[in-house]
Amino acid sequence: MTLIIQHLSKQYGNVPVFSHVNLRVAAGEFVAIVGESGVGKSTLLNCMAGLDNWNSGSVRLGGQDLSQLNDEQLAHLRRVQTGFVFQAFHVLPHLSVAQNVALPLMLLGRPDDARVQAMLDAVGLNGLGQRLPQQLSGGQLQRVAIARALIHAPKLLLADEPTGNLDPRTAERVMDALIHQMRSSGAAMVLVTHSATAAQRADRVLTLTASGLIPHT
Repeated sequence: MTLIIQHLSKQYGNVPVFSHVNLRVAAGEFVAIVGESGVGKSTLLNCMAGLDNWNSGSVRLGGQDLSQLNDEQLAHLRRVQTGFVFQAFHVLPHLSVAQNVALPLMLLGRPDDARVQAMLDAVGLNGLGQRLPQQLSGGQLQRVAIARALIHAPKLLLADEPTGNLDPRTAERVMDALIHQMRSSGAAMVLVTHSATAAQRADRVLTLTASGLIPHT
């Protein structure tokens, strides 16, 4: 599934966030986006998922113009085609770790306990499936969010600082899981990160500036 962004601009009130953003990410391609804090990297990622609005330009996913979809259609697109690793985790506190990870499959009517367990193993959460989120560390919660984003084999994976709360060894393991999943399923991945170690594993690294994306130097 190809992601195409053309001339995208975003502002809050009269304050511009970014403008003239152009990006094409092909199926199976891994793109990392870096840039200074406050330049709008997370906002751009939200636009890619149709979670945030923009002022001009277009975002097309698999040929569909996201601005032409209603809320229900956008929700369905995200549920089926995309996986999102949120920087703030967004795990549900009343569900166990395994239930949080299984949620995308449940929403699609495709429960698969074996796949859930395999995904927990892949991100280093073996044996923690029955715990509640409040019993986990920040790094463990990050891995729950990553496992949940991967569980339904999305065609577009969007990850906002997925290794930001992890120690170097766990961060490497999580990046291995992310890359293995996207490569094995032919998915595209866009990673927003401050980590040079994570970014260097991408096929392309781009820097977001106020006036668009430029190749990282």
